[in-house]
Parts: sequence; C-alpha cells; structure tokens
Amino acid sequence: MSTAELKISVIHKITNLTDTRIVEQIQRLLDFELEEGIYSLSKEQIARITEAREEYAAGKVISEKQANSEIDKWLSER
Repeated sequence: MSTAELKISVIHKITNLTDTRIVEQIQRLLDFELEEGIYSLSKEQIARITEAREEYAAGKVISEKQANSEIDKWLSER
C-alpha cells in the first residue's frame, strides 16, 4: 500500500470514529510527532529513566515473552 493510500485509509477510519477519546489520543500522537524542537523531560521522568537504566545495568530485566504473559494475566483479572 502506498503512502497516499495509507493516508486515505487512516482518514476514512478516523472520520468513522465515534469515541472522542480515541480521536483525542490520535490528535496527541500527531501533535507529538509533528512537533519540532527538543522534548523536555520533567524531573520525575528523568529520575525514572535513570532508575530504569540502573535496573537494566544490574540485570533486573524480564523477556518480552514473560512481560506479555504478565500483562495478559493482569488484563484477564480485570
């Protein structure tokens, strides 16, 4: 599918959406992707990234398969 065809398909799907929440999420995604300049992180985001890097360096990781399994289990409990 060409880029033009893909865009038309996306536009068609968006025009048929009835859930405002999904349209707002699409808008936020597009705003983020089209925004120029440097994205600034909050202090909390920087701290979490630092923590995650330290966890990774210490080997505190799980496989994608295990993560997906845990997510599926969590979703089935809801």
